[in-house]
Amino acid sequence: MTTLDGLPAHVLLVHALVVLVLLTAALLILCALWVAARRRLVWPTAVLAVVVVALTPLTIDAGEWLYTRVGSTPAVDEHVELGRATLYYVIPLLVVALLLLLWHWREERGATIGRPVVSVLIVLAIVAGVAAGVQIYRVGESGSRAVWGGITAT
Repeated sequence: MTTLDGLPAHVLLVHALVVLVLLTAALLILCALWVAARRRLVWPTAVLAVVVVALTPLTIDAGEWLYTRVGSTPAVDEHVELGRATLYYVIPLLVVALLLLLWHWREERGATIGRPVVSVLIVLAIVAGVAAGVQIYRVGESGSRAVWGGITAT
């Protein structure tokens, strides 16, 4: 996918990805920390995590296509490198979402899991959520500077 209605697809996809990564990260942490939220939101969180993991390579590919057209500058190169690494930050969101789904499934059937396992799941959710949020911020910020840095500096 290179363009959508004449616009570079990357420009449009990136906005969806930023919102969805941050939403998924927040929901993941919420589901890990709050039982009532987990009961209601763990399935939508898992679905969002799947969408994020599927959308990330599409956004990266669209960005690579755009990169061949805008050319290399230090700011664009930094953005490209950060963007290429994003998949490694969103896959843990999906893995932890699936683990939370398993936890929820066991709870619904009356099974319990030990306190150490619960603690590990909570820590994993927080680490994965914060890491993905920070990464998507770094990528977005570097992309914004690459596009708008010269314009807003004057």
